Amino acid sequence: MKHLKILIILFVLTFAVSCGQQKKYVSYTVKQGETMRSIAKKLDMRTRDLLRLNPDVGRKPKADTEIVVPKTAALATVTKKKVTEIVTSLLEEETLKARDSIADLKEKYVLHSVHKGDTFYGLTRYYNVLKSDLLALNPSLIDGLKLGTVIKIKERLVGEELDVIYTDTIADNTFIKIGLLLPFRAALFDTISPQEIFQNDRLTNIVTDLYLGAELAIDSLRNQGIQVQLTVFDTEDRNTKINEIIYENSLEGMDAIVGPLYREEAKKIANSVSMPVVLPVFSKVQTSFISPRIVKTSPDKKRYKETLLSHISKIYTNQNIIIVGDSTDVSMTEIEQISSVLQQHDSIDIVHSIIPHHGYIAQERFLNLLKSDTTKVDNWVIIATKNSVIASNALNSLISFPEPEEAEEDEEQEEKVNYNVKVFAFEKGNTFAKVDNNKLAQLGFVYVTDTFVDEASIAAKTFNKQYLRKNKALPSYYATRGFDVMYDVIVRLASGKNLYDTYKEGISYRLESKFNFQKRLFSITENNGLFLLEYNSDLILTRLK
Repeated sequence: MKHLKILIILFVLTFAVSCGQQKKYVSYTVKQGETMRSIAKKLDMRTRDLLRLNPDVGRKPKADTEIVVPKTAALATVTKKKVTEIVTSLLEEETLKARDSIADLKEKYVLHSVHKGDTFYGLTRYYNVLKSDLLALNPSLIDGLKLGTVIKIKERLVGEELDVIYTDTIADNTFIKIGLLLPFRAALFDTISPQEIFQNDRLTNIVTDLYLGAELAIDSLRNQGIQVQLTVFDTEDRNTKINEIIYENSLEGMDAIVGPLYREEAKKIANSVSMPVVLPVFSKVQTSFISPRIVKTSPDKKRYKETLLSHISKIYTNQNIIIVGDSTDVSMTEIEQISSVLQQHDSIDIVHSIIPHHGYIAQERFLNLLKSDTTKVDNWVIIATKNSVIASNALNSLISFPEPEEAEEDEEQEEKVNYNVKVFAFEKGNTFAKVDNNKLAQLGFVYVTDTFVDEASIAAKTFNKQYLRKNKALPSYYATRGFDVMYDVIVRLASGKNLYDTYKEGISYRLESKFNFQKRLFSITENNGLFLLEYNSDLILTRLK
């Protein structure tokens, strides 16, 4: 609307100019401090010509003196000034109205200002909403995302904490130097056929996939105008090559290093360089890392537990909570810890626990703890064991409940008792790998994971297509991981800022990873980015967090 108003004003003023061209000369009123020279300059004419038109006026006329000036020059100047004043005033008015409108909207909605590079996939992933929801709230988006516009994302919930999302920015003439350290062990496999190598060596498959994913990320970034120099180092077998790489100062001048994979090597590299050392995959011993130069891209396992228990505490409304563990000392201790955390909630007084007898949990024992639907209390069951047999046994017991016994002919038929059960787990992993997804869907299974990808998204389809075309195979977990880690490191460095400083600017979502980095004081930088997923009845996963 404001653009339409401006166009109308410009048309009217242009029309006035054309109508005013009937006269050859017009009157001009001298303003305070003006001289014939300054007036002539403003009218884009020579001073002596202006003096000839006004022979009775000196070079320094008094304010409010009427002089004669050429009509064309005067109207061009006055019109230009008038247009500027009116348009500026109109824009200021519209800006104030927009600010008031946005302030009102902020109270009800989560808003987003569209930046360069924003996509529907990115917005839906960042804010955990559907594209259809965005279109419903913003009908104008049917024509696509327009730079600078403010759009409604979703209704704002009371007390809702919103993540700050990192915005990818690329500085001019960006040149990034990256070192990639992986144990390719090329010398070891020099005389072995590729088929034998990949059939019998899991590590080689992991390393190769990480490299291929990282390579595709660099190709993508180069297409965006970022100059990237990648230097790849074969660290060979554990602790056989790393000392040589350090001694020869081969990593000097790098902006960041991705790798190595082994704990001892990562510590050595971190102690010998000044740039960030980014660990691309999870390590069981990564909690022992303390160097301020190390960046862990995989969350520690304790974060999984914290994420789930925090979620349960936030959404709790008088549910009956049961924890399923196993008979080990570790499991018993964990049950106590989980109960203690949950009971810190003001309304959670009782948390039940159940462990197997002789490796099995009889369904009757569950029935003694479950609340039926007649009580209008739902049951939340937390599977806190990694024993797949016990976990599977528990799920089977929670899905099918016995029919009531047949009543005598003169007695009323007993109604079947139903139980509303929802199951939670800290991870899906191998514990539930062999469980039918239909069972998980039936129980509304909720779990924590460090990966989530919408296979229907354009970004995922593009990546899969490019990877398949280049490598004649679909990407594995490690290939996608290599892409996500390398892409995130380089695109943050491309902003021209220190990598650690970009971590303070917000969370980034890549193909299937969430990077929410936090740096401990004088210590390591770690990723706490995790997803919380829920199975729906149609087997589709919904992202809760």
